[in-house]
Amino acid sequence: MSRKEKKNSKKKKINIVLVIIALLVITAGALIATKFLYHKDETNEVISLGSEDGREEKKEEIKIYSGQDRPIAVMIDNVDGARPQAGLNDAYMVYEITVEGGLTRLMALFKGVNIEKIGPVRSSRHYFLDYALENDAIYVHYGWSPKAESDISTLKVNNINGITEPSSTFWRVSDKSSPHNAVTSTKKILDSAKSHNYRTTSDAKSILKYTSKEIDLDSENAILANTVNLPYTSTKVKYVYNEETKKYERYQDGKLHKDWTTSNAVSTKNIIITYAKNYNLQDAENKGRQDLSNIGTLDGYYITNGKAIKITCTKDSRTAKTVYKDLEGNEIQVNDGNTFVQIVPIDSNVTFE
Repeated sequence: MSRKEKKNSKKKKINIVLVIIALLVITAGALIATKFLYHKDETNEVISLGSEDGREEKKEEIKIYSGQDRPIAVMIDNVDGARPQAGLNDAYMVYEITVEGGLTRLMALFKGVNIEKIGPVRSSRHYFLDYALENDAIYVHYGWSPKAESDISTLKVNNINGITEPSSTFWRVSDKSSPHNAVTSTKKILDSAKSHNYRTTSDAKSILKYTSKEIDLDSENAILANTVNLPYTSTKVKYVYNEETKKYERYQDGKLHKDWTTSNAVSTKNIIITYAKNYNLQDAENKGRQDLSNIGTLDGYYITNGKAIKITCTKDSRTAKTVYKDLEGNEIQVNDGNTFVQIVPIDSNVTFE
């Protein structure tokens, strides 16, 4: 091979190497671009070509309603001799509804928490079953009315009745008088549920449409609600907004409602009010027990962060989930946090300050 040919051959080899290097650089650049576009960056945002601006925020887990644990619904006594109660601040939802004598009873729902003391536990009323069923909850009570006993059987409600359970599941404490002193724990309830062969897991979706983004009701229809007054027939409930904690502190009959175990104020992030007609139920015991007209579309309010909006509350059957919508027909989003659902008499004079 001549010197000239050798020189040309060497030049070709150099050109080939340069082409290969260029191809490697282009390939590496494409891989880096792909990684940048489709993987999480340092701020935990997801970069997506499909979004309008190329960025899509990472979805946060809803803390108040997470995991596959099946909810537990516990009937809580609420007369003056029963207060303070234990466990209300640990419940993700609490329902309050009128019972006989114009008083109220509470049903606290727990999910995925370990609470050593819940109570005082009291007897069942049949319309509370509707809300236990729509939450796919194990229903816990200490005794029952005739109508509740019948409906628990007819509706095949997974229930745990303290009267028929061993004393290790429910026990009476000495610092309250009977019948306002029966308590239990989530561990004892779950142990009992397993002995009854009840499901202890659930894939049911939440009743409420929670959001991890803080909601402030700043629409033109929002009502100032730093104080919420809820008069039931024989008891008065009030909530006062705490701007520091962004929660409402609960009062009953003029007194700050406190936790039995911690002495902390009972508080809530969200309040839902539903107006429903209640009337006397004629049962075998004739004790003035109540019935509740809660099927259909009812009026109400959603309250959070010092403001309220009017809503509708629709329940199509006893087992159907209640759907809460604003007056434009959109299902409301609810702040991530606990919720008190106040089902008040149809003529209750609810006021806001």
